[in-house]
Amino acid sequence: MNARGVVALLSGAVFGAGLALGGMTDPARVRGFLDILGDWDPTLAFVMGGAVVVMVVVWRIQPRLARPAFAEGFALPTRKDLDARLIGGAALFGVGWGIAGLCPGPGIAALVIEPVGAAVFVAAMLAGMGLVHLTERKA
Repeated sequence: MNARGVVALLSGAVFGAGLALGGMTDPARVRGFLDILGDWDPTLAFVMGGAVVVMVVVWRIQPRLARPAFAEGFALPTRKDLDARLIGGAALFGVGWGIAGLCPGPGIAALVIEPVGAAVFVAAMLAGMGLVHLTERKA
């Protein structure tokens, strides 16, 4: 494995460990966070707040860098528009997150902690991605 692969593996492991330690792989905790009108659990706000602080620092540093350590250039988003596909996808994502209590990153990380429940989620997620891929090709 080359240096880029090792960095990717370590980054993924740190990300997954952070999701697990922060409680993002616990569907009950996530649903508690989303239940703002009921028995709200604000702990995940600190996890998200920590992520936002890190990204603010990184977005301030990135323009000063010539290029990433293990790539030819930065892969930054260029589109700034909102379209129906993005809004619909975001709404569908939110509904799925609220029902399952997981989103893709924590769902994959949860495969280590609770393989059976997470596997059902990951399988459904992959099926949904495949369905979108098939329908977009025909459209």
